[in-house]
Amino acid sequence: MIIAAEYEFNGGSIIEAAYPAVVDEVHRAIDSVDAEMCRNKVSEEVAMQGRRLYSPISLNASFASEFGVFGWSKQRVRCDYPTHYYRDGYQAEKIRGAPFREMDFLKDRIGVEVQFGKYAFMVYNVCAKMTIFHNLGFIDAGIEIVPVKGFADDMSSGVSYFEQFVWDLEQRGVADIDIPVMIYGVDA
Repeated sequence: MIIAAEYEFNGGSIIEAAYPAVVDEVHRAIDSVDAEMCRNKVSEEVAMQGRRLYSPISLNASFASEFGVFGWSKQRVRCDYPTHYYRDGYQAEKIRGAPFREMDFLKDRIGVEVQFGKYAFMVYNVCAKMTIFHNLGFIDAGIEIVPVKGFADDMSSGVSYFEQFVWDLEQRGVADIDIPVMIYGVDA
């Protein structure tokens, strides 16, 4: 897989200057993902057309394997949701399981999110989750890995893409709570 595009959000290029070894590992992990191994035939109709599509689930698993080679780990934070905002008389059902937030990969105070999913998750990762993990003291900066449009078009489920995400971030602007993030647009 290759990095086809990059965008620095809120001074994200500082990551490459301040953490060259970490950035090198991220680049090597991306380079090591064999996208062709993540193609599948998702339906009889698509198979009859001879079209083989990339599986976002397989791509995520490949990224997890490659980042694991370099010792990157997930970081999970338990969420203790407040209940004192409920109105008098409202009785909420007990939340099943322990709610949490999770950073895909974390090492040396850099958080990495790989997003081959819906658009809302891309925006959430950069504009909320990375800020939360920064505020909790886990990261100083982040890297978001997303597909470019041409790659997204060849995925088995509708996913968002780099060009759309960057346009929206440029229109949104930077807020005083945002942290530096490098956004890499990848292609097979």
